[in-house]
Amino acid sequence: MKLAFTKMQGAGNDFVVIDGVTQSVDLTIAQLKRIADRHRGIGCDQILIITPPDDPDADFRYTIFNADGSRAGQCGNGARCVGRFLREQRLTRKREMILITDGEPILLSISEDNRVLAGLAPPRFLPSEVPFSAAAVAQQYTIDVQDQQLSVGAVSMGNPHVVLMVDDCLGAPVSTLGPLLESHADFPEKANVGFMQILSRDEIQLRVFERGVGETQACGSGACAAVAHGVQLGLLASDVAVHLPGGKLSVSWQGAQERVWLGGPATTVFNGTISLRNG
Repeated sequence: MKLAFTKMQGAGNDFVVIDGVTQSVDLTIAQLKRIADRHRGIGCDQILIITPPDDPDADFRYTIFNADGSRAGQCGNGARCVGRFLREQRLTRKREMILITDGEPILLSISEDNRVLAGLAPPRFLPSEVPFSAAAVAQQYTIDVQDQQLSVGAVSMGNPHVVLMVDDCLGAPVSTLGPLLESHADFPEKANVGFMQILSRDEIQLRVFERGVGETQACGSGACAAVAHGVQLGLLASDVAVHLPGGKLSVSWQGAQERVWLGGPATTVFNGTISLRNG
């Protein structure tokens, strides 16, 4: 089977975007893993498959698969790349769109110079909605990880996030602590793990260990979760610059039940086709 694709990236968070509108797409977990493999496939953090919507109020559905073949409910940078893809491939002429995902719907706004903003659903802090095991909602929770107690935030952006504040983001133990928090028993669906250093009220550094992927160059929903947590604590303003290993993203959240708006680069790297074995 030959499959056309487009490789895209947003601040180094890279994707294989597949048009399931004009071509038939039905991939197995083995095929998804092959596509994401950086040595034997194309290589990416996530695979994004765009299909017609199953909701009359939406413009498109896009399904997110992690590099290990598991499905993800949300991906902010991926949504922005999808918006650019839809315009470049002339699948739509709209500049305002609604995308349906496995999580909450996303609003896209595309400017005349093709900058893409993604409006993610309001963050959810109730433990049952993250989901996270806690007796009651709190701004910070204490969890045990290998004989140490950590104070963390828990928030859903349509996918579960745990946010840990650190003094030195570059020196944070992402490779060791990340997988322990990702698969911690208090997160029944696992979690994306953000290591946030606050530089000022409108600027942070962030590294993210993504669920089912590992550390990535950037994570849009992770940036939104970190800022939402910082705003909730009263430590951040409503408009924040987020510095990640792959580049800078902008996050704006006015609080309460407002959407979280994510901005940053979204570019096409190359187009191609890949041959995949059936099964």
